[in-house]
Amino acid sequence: MQQNSWDVIIVGGGSAGLSAALMLGRSRRSVLVLDEGAPRNRFAGHMHGVLGRDHTSPLDLLADGRAELGRYENVTIRTGVAIGARAEPEGPAGFELELADGARRRTRRLLVASGLRDALPSVPGLAEQWGRGAFLCPYCDGWEVRDRRIAVIATSAAQVHQAQLMRQLSTDVTVFAHDAGLPVDARDGLVARGVVVEERPVAAVVADERGSLRGIRLVDGTEIAADAIFVGPAPEPNDPVLRRLGAERAPHPMGGEFVVVDAMGRTSVPGVWAAGNVTDPRSSVPFAMAAGSMAGAAINADLVEEEVRAVVARRAPAAGS
Repeated sequence: MQQNSWDVIIVGGGSAGLSAALMLGRSRRSVLVLDEGAPRNRFAGHMHGVLGRDHTSPLDLLADGRAELGRYENVTIRTGVAIGARAEPEGPAGFELELADGARRRTRRLLVASGLRDALPSVPGLAEQWGRGAFLCPYCDGWEVRDRRIAVIATSAAQVHQAQLMRQLSTDVTVFAHDAGLPVDARDGLVARGVVVEERPVAAVVADERGSLRGIRLVDGTEIAADAIFVGPAPEPNDPVLRRLGAERAPHPMGGEFVVVDAMGRTSVPGVWAAGNVTDPRSSVPFAMAAGSMAGAAINADLVEEEVRAVVARRAPAAGS
């Protein structure tokens, strides 16, 4: 018979979700991890800046994490997509989750670690290079293209900072102003450090016959060679569950609106936590792992406090008789 009620359900089986499951599993909590199987960094062949796992596959990290969780019989990982949730304040379970396949699961506490989607700029050929020749993070992928020909496609003034970070790694950096409308002071700062600012609009990202990045074609037909492209996708959190529950959200400096959490990942909805990229588009793998670990510990502590209150309440009449 399939178990239908859990101490904790974790929506998302990435770095944050699995780290939380580890903490909760080791605390003997019954945990269900619902994983869609589409982590944000699945397009990258390697992850970087992760101590002990530098230049290794992000998918291998998750596979190793799932294998480690296999030693905890109270943790279950299943493929599934949560599309909504509702609170059950009167029942033994705090929430009921609705899955895309129509199934429903009940849980005392809920952790949403479902990540985000990167909405790329509408430039033909760019999506095909994502994770291969086109990247987001200078800290994650900049070292591998140091001293190469770097192109930065600017869709907002935020790419000025991105370009300046890349200038630290290469003397050959070109910013394609595209439709960003770069402020004068930002433009001056780029030029002062030897960064070329290209005003002509971008028409397409072009590849060679093997599919490897070749460069950028402008609207007038000019092609400028590039070994790597850095862009700033619009971050879109995968948060339908949080929206359905009415969790407080706020504008983020990198764009979009993200759920508001405290230092332990607690949202404005009692009994609901969130961790990882669903809370912050800047969340790297180490940050997501730490946030998930903290949230898992906080959820277990919250459950312990609830159980203490319940035991005290049951003993109170007997003590007074």
